[in-house]
Amino acid sequence: MLKKTFIILITVAFSLNAFANTPRSTGKYKNWESFTAETEKGKICFAQTVPTKRAPSTIQRGKSKLFVTFRPKENIKDEVSITSGHDYKTSSVTAASGKKKYSFFSQKSFAWLLDDQEEKKFIKLMKRATNLIIKARTTKGAETTDHYSMMGFTKAYNTAKKTCS
Repeated sequence: MLKKTFIILITVAFSLNAFANTPRSTGKYKNWESFTAETEKGKICFAQTVPTKRAPSTIQRGKSKLFVTFRPKENIKDEVSITSGHDYKTSSVTAASGKKKYSFFSQKSFAWLLDDQEEKKFIKLMKRATNLIIKARTTKGAETTDHYSMMGFTKAYNTAKKTCS
């Protein structure tokens, strides 16, 4: 629960520029970028990207992002999270690349993998994949689809990991 709450707070802080130190870029790599920031709970580092394509265009929603986060003081590494710019219908978020498919659990407008082992497998997939498709349902049942390019992920991930090691 602390993990989910912290990510939600980070997102709100980013959108309001409320951090004591606004996140600063530590590198841009094709479609991915790595960042670091100081928070009340210590240093955080993350790699993030936005979708190259979103559908349907008829649904009003905020920004979509895919993150991998490191928080060394909290002993959190390789935390994968997604936001699709809307509140999720419970257990409706999936990520797929090729034949591999992962289910995420959701709370409000964020989704996470179930445990560290799933995160490790998913990050391996992200390193090998060219594209990743996130499908989700809004609380009203409408399906959204976000297409993410994985080009630059490995470098952004390695930079974020190194910055927080």
